[in-house]
Amino acid sequence: MRVLVDLNRCQSYGQCVYAAPEVFRFRGAESLEYEHVPDAESDRAVDRAARACPVQAITLGRATASGTAVEPGGAGIGEVR
Repeated sequence: MRVLVDLNRCQSYGQCVYAAPEVFRFRGAESLEYEHVPDAESDRAVDRAARACPVQAITLGRATASGTAVEPGGAGIGEVR
């Protein structure tokens, strides 16, 4: 799984940190850090964290064999649809 957080949209509510502390964490008071490609064992917690985000700032995709990420809609992360 590939994780992308829109840090412009993120309001630092911290629901992701509570849902998946092994992937999301705060550095300082409000600076969110996260694992872009967490371990597969964290998939459930990451999915829960994305659903818990009140501003829907977390996008989940899947990593392809080439190492690029694909969003659920089909475009690679960072690609224009």
